[in-house]
Order: sequence, then C-alpha cells, then structure tokens
Amino acid sequence: MSEHCCGIKIGEIVPDFRIETFEPVKGDFGETGLKALIKKKKWTVLFFYPADFTFV
Repeated sequence: MSEHCCGIKIGEIVPDFRIETFEPVKGDFGETGLKALIKKKKWTVLFFYPADFTFV
C-alpha cells in the first residue's frame, strides 16, 4: 500500500495553482495563483471545507 494516500501533508511543498477570487476594491472577481502570492511575499493559509459554497 502506498504511504502517500491522503494528499499533501503538513510541511510538504504545495504545487502551484490558480484560483478565482473576489476583489472588494474592484467589486469584481479576479484570479490569482500561489506563485503570485509567494512573489508578493504574502502569507497564505490553505484550508479545505467540504460542502460549503459560501464566501469565507
């Protein structure tokens, strides 16, 4: 059985991704990615909350 059964674990490097965001300054949707956040030296918290389709 594979030891890597459950996705990314704490301390592992997260692969780059792009995600749709809401930008309140523009009042519109936009897009960003992990590489862009790292380049801007932004702290980033990733979490998964299944079955909830509301803004957090």
